[in-house]
Amino acid sequence: MTNSVRSVRHFLQFSDFTREEFDYLFERTRWIKEQFKAYKRYWPLADRTLVMIFEKASTRTRLSFEAGVQQLGGAAIYLNTRDSQLGRGEPVEDAAQVMSRMCDVIMIRTFEQTIVERLAANSRVPVINGLTNEFHPCQIMADIYTYIEQRGPIQGKTVAWIGDSNNMCYTWLQAAEVLGFKVNVSTPAGYEVKPELAGLKDCSHFEWFADPMEAARGADIVTTDVWTSMGFEAENEARMRAFADFQVDAEMMQAAKDDAIFLHCLPAHRGEEVSAEVIDGPQSKVWDEAENRLHVQKALMEFLVIGRVEA
Repeated sequence: MTNSVRSVRHFLQFSDFTREEFDYLFERTRWIKEQFKAYKRYWPLADRTLVMIFEKASTRTRLSFEAGVQQLGGAAIYLNTRDSQLGRGEPVEDAAQVMSRMCDVIMIRTFEQTIVERLAANSRVPVINGLTNEFHPCQIMADIYTYIEQRGPIQGKTVAWIGDSNNMCYTWLQAAEVLGFKVNVSTPAGYEVKPELAGLKDCSHFEWFADPMEAARGADIVTTDVWTSMGFEAENEARMRAFADFQVDAEMMQAAKDDAIFLHCLPAHRGEEVSAEVIDGPQSKVWDEAENRLHVQKALMEFLVIGRVEA
């Protein structure tokens, strides 16, 4: 195997990588997952350390990154801002200088996107966005890989996003522009997409629908998220009323293609954004999707830390 030599790269939003780089990462994900399923040891990150910084609660992000780096032969260190100097007012810039001298890659799950950008600007090692208010690129990598694994290439396909124009929605919009597919977005009035927030070059890869059934019609993927994301709990009652007609149910899935799949980044609230019949039904791929966070992030960490690997 040979590794390319290159400068430090970060993964702060989906548009940080090209389509060709994602094609490479999805192929590496397939290979790395195959090794894992066959119980074949693959330790390209032996003696490397991942620091994980959490300002927001997490289940899948912590599990997938911590297990993932260990499965690649490395080690993970968990830092919660409540238990570190970051929680006592240490500047992000100073923390980045120190941490990046003691580890090989940093993952952060935080609030404003500017925090991860400041961290990356002062880091000697790759920084990965594990979730911000604006974007969730690792999750969308897992979602797209799940579709590829289940149905084949996503280019030219249609994704129906039903619900809130949140960090997942904006990352889907970036992914559509980078990879060449379409997103049908349906949100309640007052919760519409603001394309400028995604930094899109143009708006040709998405369309907004007032009627969620129309957005789902003919879609290859139907996907949603909780109606009240972290940090918006005070709006919960108003959101429950506004989103009442935006539940992904069996009727909506029937409007999509016969072989459409349902995705949800989890945790899910059955009876709110999705019916139990859908999330627990045959078109749901949410458990494969959750597992694939592990495998796409292993490919991502390998790429960021050691570069391309040519078998």
